[in-house]
Formats: sequence, C-alpha cells, structure tokens
Amino acid sequence: MPRFSVRWVVAVVLMVVVGGAFFFCEYLIYFPTILKCAWPKLSHARGGESIDGRPMDSAVRAMVLSDTHLLGAVGGHWFDKLRREWQMERAFQTALWLLRPEIVFILGDIFDEGKWSSQKHWEDDVRRFHRMFRHSTDTELVVLVGNHDIGFHYEMDWFKLQRFEKVFNASSTRIVTKKGVNFLLVNSVALHGDGCPICQSVEKELIKLSRDLNCSLQNSQSSSKGMESCEGSQSYPPTAPIMLQHYPMYRVSDASCKGQDAAPAEERHLLFREKYDVLSKEASQRLLQWFKPRLILSGHTHSGCEVLHDNKYPEISVPSFSWRNRNNPSFILASVSAGSYTMSKCFLPEESTVIGVYCSAGACLLLLFLAHCLWMKGLLQCLSLVLLGKHKSL
Repeated sequence: MPRFSVRWVVAVVLMVVVGGAFFFCEYLIYFPTILKCAWPKLSHARGGESIDGRPMDSAVRAMVLSDTHLLGAVGGHWFDKLRREWQMERAFQTALWLLRPEIVFILGDIFDEGKWSSQKHWEDDVRRFHRMFRHSTDTELVVLVGNHDIGFHYEMDWFKLQRFEKVFNASSTRIVTKKGVNFLLVNSVALHGDGCPICQSVEKELIKLSRDLNCSLQNSQSSSKGMESCEGSQSYPPTAPIMLQHYPMYRVSDASCKGQDAAPAEERHLLFREKYDVLSKEASQRLLQWFKPRLILSGHTHSGCEVLHDNKYPEISVPSFSWRNRNNPSFILASVSAGSYTMSKCFLPEESTVIGVYCSAGACLLLLFLAHCLWMKGLLQCLSLVLLGKHKSL
C-alpha cells in the first residue's frame, strides 16, 4: 500500500478514536445511563391508596436533585467550572428529554458563592444557571434556598435573601400544590431559633402555613372542632404535605445510612453539628409537630441517606448533583398522588468511567502510533525517532 494511503488510513483511525471517545463521553454516555431509569409505579407506593378519588395516572412526576454548587468567580477555576457545568447541563437536559418530569425541585446550594458574590458575579452565575437548567413550559422548576446561596445564619441578610427570591420569582417558604399534592418548601437556613429578623419572618410564615393546612384537613373531615380559629385561612388540598428543605432534620450522624451513594465508611460515624450540618433538635421537632409530613426530602450533606423520625416520618437525603462533589451523582424520581407516593433513584455516569474511556482511547492512540512507526520505519528507526524526539525536547 502506498505511504500516502497509509497515512490517510492512520489519520482517519486517529480521528475516529479521538472523536468517538469525545462524543461518547460528552454526549452519548448520558443516554444509556438515564434510559435505565423509569418512573416508579404508584401501585407499589408507601402511604396507602389515593384519598381524593383521583386515578393513579394523575400522579405528579417529580424530579428532585440537590447541591449543584455552580462555581463562582473567586474560588472556581475556569476549567473546573467549564467541566462541571457541562456535565450537569448534559445530564439535566438528557433527563428532561427522556423522562419528561412535570416538576423539578432543586434543594438548595444552587450557587457555590452566592453568600459573598458581588452583584456582577451574581448576575453571571444566574445567567449560567438559566442556560444549564433551561426547560420547556411543560416542566415547572422550583428552587429552594441553601446556605451557599445566602450564607449560613450568621452571614445571611435581607439583601441576599431577597436577591435570591427575586431571581426565582417566589418566596423561599411556601406551599406548591400540584394535582392535589402539597409540596411544602422550607427555608431551613432561617430556622436557627434565635429570633433574628429573617428567622422570625420565616417561622411566622410556617406557623401560618401549618394553620392553613390543618384547617383544610378539618374542613375535609366536616369537623366543627376548632373551626372558629380557621376563619380567613387559605384552603389547600386536605392531605399531609411532602416537605422539602436544604438542611436535613436532626440526626446524630450518617452511621445508619447505607447504599452506594451514602457517605464513605470512614465519614459515617462523624457527629453532625446542630444548625450547621443538620437542623437543631428543637427546630426538627417543631416542623414535625406543625406539619406531620408524610415525606421529607433534604440535601446539604452531598450523600444519600434514608432515616425515619419518631418511627413515622421518613426522610431521604438527596446527594449532590455535581461531579465535583461525587463520583456518582444521582437524582430522585418520585410519583406522587394526593394519598400515596413511591420513589426511585437515578444514577448518572460515574466520572471514573469517563476517565477510563479517555485513558483507553489514549492507550489505543499510543499503540496505533507504535504500530504505524514499526511498520513504516522498523523497530530501530522507530526507537531512535522516539529517543531523538525526547532528546530534542530536552
């Protein structure tokens, strides 16, 4: 075969190997991984049958993810920022296209530097978020506030909180109702319990929401007891809420957590700090007493966990959606009706797999180069070429 033709064959093979590895790792890999996921069937749900007569197919399809941590201008290296945001964008857009959720919840820590970013940097972060998590009008996107968005309790102020709420066009503490399902959104950063102005405002709103929900339940049961105190209350579907927040409810540690997305074994017995890693005991108990949620979804720890509070209130901690925080990010798929729910977890491609594919492609290129060199020049000339190239580079 003429040398010219051999060189063209080698060039084509190189392009196929390099282009194939890049296209697979940056585009295609998300499709077979997410195709393994499916919406769970509500007939296998926990929590009983529907209480409002709605058919099973009226269940809400909710996708839940957490802790995206979009890197900011101060602590984010440009390549790390580019890489992580591309991964999250491709994963999210592929999940939307394949799974068609009706509503998506992101459980806080949207931004990594919202607690200190300038207005210019904040606007840039927001622009990138809207590009990455763009969605059609068929899907509702609901965002909760986290400590990295407005700061820990000692860092937050009205300016940062209102800046966040303005971007997402809603109060950080509210109830979102869809198909008879009450989703309670809690600003858990403000549940410090020390009477700070933001804490007082959030707690006042939670007490009002608790009263409204309890009155809605009383009305549905045609009970006259306590009806006098329900005048002027807002009406909601008569069902216990699903509570979503950034901080987990109080627990001692992750010692009882299991699964491939749980915290590493060496970290599971580390004690959590109240009001920093988890909510305080007092705040947790108040939320349970006020709302009696049928399910709690939280983030913050970057690892998965399932716990049961008071032997009747289940909580699921949702892992981080960013590969910067985990090798195996995931999100929750929930089928929820007014009286029942069921959930499944969808894992994204492991970054170690992507690195392995690129390393394999690099090894193939090296072998191809050596084979071409040996064929065209012979062993001695090939070795001398390699050594001479190294010598010249020195």
